[in-house]
Amino acid sequence: MTESLESGRGPHAEASLAGGGGPTQEPDSRRWWALAVLAAAQLMIVLDASIVNIALPSAQADLGISNADRQWVVTAYTLAFGALLLLGGRIADYTGRRRTFLIGLLGFAAASAIGGLAPNQELLFAARALQGAFAALMAPAALSLVTVTFVEPRERAKAFGVFGALAGGGAAIGLIVGGVLTEYASWRWCLGVNVPVALLVAGAALPLVKESKAPGDTRYDVPGVVLATVGLFALVYGFTEAAKAANPEDPLDTAVQGWTAASTLTWLALAVVLLVAFVAWERRARNPMLPLRVVLDRNRGGSYLVFLLVGAGLFAMFLFLTYYFQLNLGYSPLRAGFAFLPFSLGIILTAGVVAQLLPRVGPRPLMVGGLILGTTGMLMLTQIENDTSFWGWVFPSEALMSIGMACVFIPASSTALVNVGSHDAGIASAVLNTAQQIGGSLGTALLNTLFAGAVTSYFAENLRNPAEAEQLAPAAFISGYHVAFFWGGMLLAGALVVAALLINARKDDVPAEPGLAAAA
Repeated sequence: MTESLESGRGPHAEASLAGGGGPTQEPDSRRWWALAVLAAAQLMIVLDASIVNIALPSAQADLGISNADRQWVVTAYTLAFGALLLLGGRIADYTGRRRTFLIGLLGFAAASAIGGLAPNQELLFAARALQGAFAALMAPAALSLVTVTFVEPRERAKAFGVFGALAGGGAAIGLIVGGVLTEYASWRWCLGVNVPVALLVAGAALPLVKESKAPGDTRYDVPGVVLATVGLFALVYGFTEAAKAANPEDPLDTAVQGWTAASTLTWLALAVVLLVAFVAWERRARNPMLPLRVVLDRNRGGSYLVFLLVGAGLFAMFLFLTYYFQLNLGYSPLRAGFAFLPFSLGIILTAGVVAQLLPRVGPRPLMVGGLILGTTGMLMLTQIENDTSFWGWVFPSEALMSIGMACVFIPASSTALVNVGSHDAGIASAVLNTAQQIGGSLGTALLNTLFAGAVTSYFAENLRNPAEAEQLAPAAFISGYHVAFFWGGMLLAGALVVAALLINARKDDVPAEPGLAAAA
């Protein structure tokens, strides 16, 4: 999954350049070495989003994680990362970007070690949430440091281009590394490998990366952080409770029991109350975490909705294809990692073409066309079976989705900055990455719930003898995949409608500095 990498700049990033290397200062002679250090940390964050997907079937079997709960290995990370990203940017600006970067880096390593040694699912979920929280410190700090280290626009664009390449290529590398470690060592090393890497990066950062801070108002919007974080957690947990309730002793009426269970309704109602309260608070807060003027603009708001819906569909696609490859097709973890390469390579190869087309045709034609391709590719996966040919069906599906998503990520990253003032440029970029991470959390929880309900319903309709459960399992999983991929396609179709109706920016409206706008 690619990430919108300009998220690291806090809401006062533009005004804070003078705090750590403004245009009047001489460029740092070691700036390219510093970029290598910061890029290594960014690569580690990107790798961690994909490396765990390949390890998940092995971790689930080892720790006895249920199908309903397994999504927390993914969503605990993405939810904490997305919910705390905006706060992380402010902490970096206010308390020192290098200091925050180092704290995030070392905390990420410690959380990775805890997850790699976890004896049960509860500690693994907690460790993944800690990883996300520290990544929310590290990623914004790293991007802010790039901004203040590279003061010349062309150099800065090249620096952000490095981050963009890492976002596309890092996911592919993570899938392969995850396969190697899971197959030849243990799934635990998919987390443990972060420890030596983080220590090396931290040691290199001390002499190479300079400290910088933002001047001016440094107050935090603590109520906004609490309301948003707890509200989003309640929303995701409500979907998870629906999946649990969809597995009663008598599996008949699974869908009704799941979505109408008291625990499900309680958590979802709590989420609505808290998120409405968050919006109300942000309207009157003196120093809001998320100024509402940023998201209420037509093009910017449309971009955020597109990224939310696309993130919801694609994160789940990775999850269910991982299980399909390993459990149904019998792929090894390493082979499963390579099976995702067409998707990552397709994005990398198409991104350069899209970047050239964007100034010529404008964002909406690219986004609409890309979402048509992406929706088509996702819906093709509703036809997979236990004997489906990878090259004959899955590969074309991945190719369509990868080309389509490249046509979405770069234009949406640009329209997220259309007509934004310099004071809000950092926060506008950060919201885009936040929308993607939150979308991934909600989409994974929702589609995993629908998957669990479909699998249970299949058993209820077809299981006559408990001894035949293992024999029926592959077909039951296929039924669940079909439901998950169909609704994943509907999420992408929803993004298509949003792009067609809301995005009206012209080709002359997109930001002139593509390194900042399109580093997706």
